[in-house]
Amino acid sequence: MTTSRQATDFPRDVIDVPGKGGGSGPARSLAEKLLLFVEGGHGRACAILLIIGLFCFLPGITGLQPMDRDEPRYTQATKQMLETGDFIDIRFQDEARHKKPVGIYWMQAASVSIAEAFGVEDARTNVAIYRIPSVLGALGAVLATYWAGLALARRREAFLAAAMVAASLILMVEARLAKTDAMLLACIVIAMGGLARAYLVKGGARLPWPTALLFWAAVGLGVLIKGPVIALFAGLAALTLSIQDRRIDWLGALRPGPGILIALAIAAPWFIAIPWRAGMDFVAESAGHDMLGKLGTAQIYHWAPPGTYLALFFVTFWPAAMLSAIAVPFAWANRQVDVVRFLVAWIVPAWIVFEIVPTKLPHYVMPVYPAIAILTAIAISHGFVGPHRPLSRPFTIFLAFVPLGLVIGLPLAGMHLGDGPLLFGMPFVILSALIGLWAWRRFVQGAVVSAAMTGVLSAMVLSVGVFQFVQPLLRSLQVSPDLAAVARTLTCPDPAFATLGYREPSLVFLVGTDLVMVGSGEEAAAFLADGDCRMAFVEGRFQDAFIAALRDEEITPALLTRVEGFNINGGRPLDIGVYTVTPDAGPR
Repeated sequence: MTTSRQATDFPRDVIDVPGKGGGSGPARSLAEKLLLFVEGGHGRACAILLIIGLFCFLPGITGLQPMDRDEPRYTQATKQMLETGDFIDIRFQDEARHKKPVGIYWMQAASVSIAEAFGVEDARTNVAIYRIPSVLGALGAVLATYWAGLALARRREAFLAAAMVAASLILMVEARLAKTDAMLLACIVIAMGGLARAYLVKGGARLPWPTALLFWAAVGLGVLIKGPVIALFAGLAALTLSIQDRRIDWLGALRPGPGILIALAIAAPWFIAIPWRAGMDFVAESAGHDMLGKLGTAQIYHWAPPGTYLALFFVTFWPAAMLSAIAVPFAWANRQVDVVRFLVAWIVPAWIVFEIVPTKLPHYVMPVYPAIAILTAIAISHGFVGPHRPLSRPFTIFLAFVPLGLVIGLPLAGMHLGDGPLLFGMPFVILSALIGLWAWRRFVQGAVVSAAMTGVLSAMVLSVGVFQFVQPLLRSLQVSPDLAAVARTLTCPDPAFATLGYREPSLVFLVGTDLVMVGSGEEAAAFLADGDCRMAFVEGRFQDAFIAALRDEEITPALLTRVEGFNINGGRPLDIGVYTVTPDAGPR
């Protein structure tokens, strides 16, 4: 059996470097005072982490339009569940959505139902309500990182790691999207925290029932949210550790007998019900198209070469990414230490798998970021990360990389999109960049803990600046909300709507499930001719064919308005004419 050192048995040549961990002066004392405060109790630590998380996840969440295309596909399917009362079959209009299990849809439906019970107006088309599970999942992932870190490190290191996760750019984005990934992250980190405790327990002892129950409940809920993804992360880590140590008996600490039954009790009922309800289409769509498609070529439009995640890491895990990069040699030097061995098993196998898989999206590797954060926090607390490391002084400018890039990029984007220079939304972004530069300065001075926490503060300010103040000024991106606002002006009985050219799922979510997607000018004209309370959205590319078809139909609908904007998915400007036929419009 391979031997390994205990959690605190780190080589002396890479720890406690004098003057390299915390620095000195007022800024260091503030960071140290904060860590001393959180060491006073778990309640304090969790309260501060929740405050950080709320600053990072909540600003602008009610004003951010449904983000095409994935988010409104989820929200529309949930809305249809509420409309039809069918909470087993998942559908977007008439199209089956069997790529993912039902867990997140049920959570979103519960959020909307509670909002309706409290009298929230138009709750079913208020995308912010559908985002509540994602916000809760993101907050849960932060607290779960702290809990997992407590099994592997000291309290201050667990807190620092959780703060880094809360401030990460990728989680700030996912918390604002009504999708699976934030809640799935919480489940995975909880499961990995339980797995860590099982690995580190000695003498064949079993975990306390609450810990084992939490592990298996997280596995069951994770499967109900996104299928076997949670098993991939936990399974790869367990397999790697078992091969390295040449033993698998440590997994018995998780009480797998009753535990598997608990996980099945959570996930199995829907998996049994959906083939009965929808036939084997679910299996073909979920396993065949979604899972195997990622391994092959079915989803080649998301293809990217190996190494993509490594390149994206410095943006998606900002502001802590460069500190984590500096900590890599620490992981190598301590690879035989139990704690580091577990964290590396959490990170490396999953990372390799996702780099090999052709389909790549930035959030796929997000579940390894908590492990990276814990490893980084341990390396910082042991004095390994600091300006004494080769090339660390210039490259830690990445502590300010994202806000500096946005200070330049956002005004240019605003002018390109026709929304002006966005000057009224930029002060917080500029402030975030200045705080990021201060974090770099603190690192260069040797105050690494202060630099890390200052980077977290920079992310909190950036969240307020971008999502609360800049995003609402990007009016050209809000095409679907603008069209939906025009649609609400059609007040005659039994209105019907169609769209030609512009087919984003957000329009279906905001206008209504019965929105007709027509494919030609002739179909759009025929739609308007088929009733006396109708509205059609006609994109400029189809304008001439539509006008010609109107002559053939011998109708003259009213051009109510034109909506201009920019489609970020197609990367092109839009000019959409809104045509109506109403009973009071006179002869057609």
